[in-house]
Amino acid sequence: MVKIRLTQTGSANRKTYRIVAIEEGKRRDGRAIEILGFYNPLVKPAHIELKRDRIAYWITNGAQTSEAVKKLLEEPKS
Repeated sequence: MVKIRLTQTGSANRKTYRIVAIEEGKRRDGRAIEILGFYNPLVKPAHIELKRDRIAYWITNGAQTSEAVKKLLEEPKS
């Protein structure tokens, strides 16, 4: 099953995240099927880039989102 979840990027104290489509059993930072967006919580307001059309494609094909990604998708577009 495909999941839409976050992977960490950046250094130890400057973490940023990618929103990816990945097989459920893969490691957190394993090879992703597709990169769907980017999230940087370090800037105010937090910088979020989403490929909403691709996220919708994966969800319609049975992908499930993690709790963190659900919260990011509910945020207003900026």
